[in-house]
Amino acid sequence: MKNNKYIVIFLILIALNSYGQEVLTIQDAVKTAVENNYQIMTADNNLKIDSISVSPGYAGMLPSLEASLTDNNSVQNLSQTRSDGSKVEQDNAKNNSLNYGVAMNWTLFDGLRMFANFEQLKQNQNLGEAELKQVILTKVGEVMITYYDLVQQQQQLSALDSTILISKQRVELAQNRFSIGKASKLEVLNAKVDLNTDLTLMQRQKELYANTKIQLNQQLARDLKSDFIVVPEIFVDDSLLFPDLESLVISNNPQLNAERINKRINELELKQIKAARYPTIYATTGYNFGSSESSLGFTTSSNSRGFNYGFGATLNLFDGFNQNRDEKIGKLELQNSEVAIAQQQQQLLSILGTTYQTYLTNISLIELEGSNEAIAKENLDITVEKYRIGIIPTLEFRTAQLNYINAKVRFSNAKFQAKLSEIILKQLSGDLDI
Repeated sequence: MKNNKYIVIFLILIALNSYGQEVLTIQDAVKTAVENNYQIMTADNNLKIDSISVSPGYAGMLPSLEASLTDNNSVQNLSQTRSDGSKVEQDNAKNNSLNYGVAMNWTLFDGLRMFANFEQLKQNQNLGEAELKQVILTKVGEVMITYYDLVQQQQQLSALDSTILISKQRVELAQNRFSIGKASKLEVLNAKVDLNTDLTLMQRQKELYANTKIQLNQQLARDLKSDFIVVPEIFVDDSLLFPDLESLVISNNPQLNAERINKRINELELKQIKAARYPTIYATTGYNFGSSESSLGFTTSSNSRGFNYGFGATLNLFDGFNQNRDEKIGKLELQNSEVAIAQQQQQLLSILGTTYQTYLTNISLIELEGSNEAIAKENLDITVEKYRIGIIPTLEFRTAQLNYINAKVRFSNAKFQAKLSEIILKQLSGDLDI
């Protein structure tokens, strides 16, 4: 029986595809959103930037090596009077000097600032990962909500299609009864007015359905004119437990984790500020080549080459008490980050609590509205038969018809609202299926 069920579904999908309409599943929609959504792509690139930045060189832990080349030339008319009173003159005297070499500078100690900076670069990468996860959860959640809204609208279109069929049958019955003298013209006109009302509602629903499809295509960053249909039913996970969700929010919510990472970054920034109290020790070394030529002077040419090296240190002795002020500011920013964590956690748990209550209400309403739909359908079937044999008035028929369509819409909306609550709960817990 189970295999037969899947075969039927498969044949339905083939039939639908044969009419050129794509059957877009929620899995395909989520996959497309993760691959194509512009904001997700931007957040992913930002994470790659943070990943590339994690290097000892960026943190200032590695030496710098530079090559230099200087070539100076001059042509001058010279006139010299030497200490012995002799004079020397020369026109177009050429002078040139050439220097080149390599030099290395390396900070050996800076109060451990470079190590704190390197750790901060790692934390920036962690922050980028948390931000990317939050963007993905947000965008995938939006896609899911729009998708299941389409499922609900598709169900409402089906319900309206059913009631239009019934309204057409009613017009036909009223016309036949009028033809044989068992009904007045007023009954026919009322039936036609109600049919036109249903057709108007159908047109409005089709308009909303088409606009929502454009919205979903936009969220998927694909051709806005792409035509598709969605699955016919909404399935709600009714097994969510509040204690499990609460634990996941505290440990797994990317917004809360981002606040924790920001606190760690503030700790590292304070450590870098405190490093200024210690001396900075650096080493320099290099190898240089030099040569010069001069048309006049006691030395007409010279050449040099050699290795040089040295050490140095700097220490801030007084900066107008700015060091103390910077440390006080850093400590206050660290306190603010602790407050932000507590505030974010309370806010998330508050949203979780209210959403979970809504989720429970919607779960119970699914059963209630499903029962109402079944009752309304049975009542409508009985009413149609009574109207066909002419033993109930038009008003009672229309009331039964509206009760059925309203019950069907409420049942569909109850499932959609429950699914909406489920999506929000899983977003908060960082456990949305992606």
